[in-house]
Amino acid sequence: METVPAKLTPRLIVEMDEVIREGWYANRSELIRDAVRETLRRARAQRVEAALRQDVDWGLRGKD
Repeated sequence: METVPAKLTPRLIVEMDEVIREGWYANRSELIRDAVRETLRRARAQRVEAALRQDVDWGLRGKD
């Protein structure tokens, strides 16, 4: 794995540590990896949705 440095606000660190203490994640790295995966999943879904909307719009209105 590659290390990627990131700066986080103190409040984010506190909230991350609370979630880890509650047992949702084993450590900060696991939480951050999961957050990045979820962000990428949402971004992919939004790109697909935008492309589908364009296709539907093209199909309904034809080429401009």
